[in-house]
Amino acid sequence: MFILKWLFEAQVHFGSKSIAIREIIGGLLGLASAVLGMRRKVSAWPIGILGDGLLFTVFAGALFSFSKKADHPALYGQAGRNLLLIIVSFYGWVVWARNRRSGESKPAVMPRWTTTKERMVLLPAIVIGYFLFLQIFKALGERYYGQWLYVDTWIFTGTALATYAMSRGYVEFWLVWVAVDIVGVPFAFAHGNYPTGILYGIYMPFVIWGFVYWLRIQRQSGDSKALSSVV
Repeated sequence: MFILKWLFEAQVHFGSKSIAIREIIGGLLGLASAVLGMRRKVSAWPIGILGDGLLFTVFAGALFSFSKKADHPALYGQAGRNLLLIIVSFYGWVVWARNRRSGESKPAVMPRWTTTKERMVLLPAIVIGYFLFLQIFKALGERYYGQWLYVDTWIFTGTALATYAMSRGYVEFWLVWVAVDIVGVPFAFAHGNYPTGILYGIYMPFVIWGFVYWLRIQRQSGDSKALSSVV
């Protein structure tokens, strides 16, 4: 109980700014999950779930705070992002673990590009989802963040798409993460979530590296299939 109470109350102070310890821990766990995901390790999912759980308590604002509500405004898009990540991560965990069990000598997922049929489903779904979530966040009262609402909504929908694409092994998921990180850095800093903003900044070169890494695996896999078909 003492450890739990410390986790939810402990903060690091930088001048007039205070940063929750659980935001720092959650960010580090998120980075560890991304590294393991690039290496196609099943353990990426439970570690990511733990990190997202901690970050959800940060962005849910006063619901998990012990001080004045005004000091911890809720960012519904960010909180919803982490909640959605937890749900989708359980799906990814099951898929990767099942793939791993079906072939002990094979990786949990084989990177590949989406097919034309899959794009025809995913692209309209992400557009519809974006405008649907935009209206939901407005109804919840996040309209007070002005133009940041549109950024917050994209972070939410882009993260949902990227996490699902990662579970399926789509190479494009790294490019979606780039688009999320580009707006995630200024958004996080503008709302005082400095560890998260720094994490987004660290993600940027990492996701580019991850994209190149998965692309190389995909091309090698394609070359091997082409060679086996000729033989």
